Amino acid sequence: MVVMFEWNDQLRTGISSIDVQHKTLFAIGTELHAAMSVGQSREKMHRILTRLLDYTGTHFAHEERLMQLHRYPDYAAHKAEHDALTQQVTQFYDEFHRGQISVSVRLLKFLENWLKAHIGESDKRYAPFLVARAVA
Repeated sequence: MVVMFEWNDQLRTGISSIDVQHKTLFAIGTELHAAMSVGQSREKMHRILTRLLDYTGTHFAHEERLMQLHRYPDYAAHKAEHDALTQQVTQFYDEFHRGQISVSVRLLKFLENWLKAHIGESDKRYAPFLVARAVA
């Protein structure tokens, strides 16, 4: 099986609490991909998608709290990215829940691109700011 959600050190932000959460998001993506690959039940896929949606909210809230606490100057733009990503994940979840889509390559590619681009680019922009303020 091809590994879609592989964590690597280039994705590290240097903020341990955030890196642990990012690794968890990658693990959920890996679980979703594996379940799709072996044809798991819709119920199993629903549980994984629910966990992904819930954990995404938890993770984004954590990042946003840190940015607000330390007055990150680009907070509004980063929050807008979070809101857009949450909206997209929620849309996939709702469509799946209503039986309109299955977990497909389209969903997995969205998740892969989101994780790699958002973490590898957007999160890398705020990381030095927070690291300079001794956020761990």
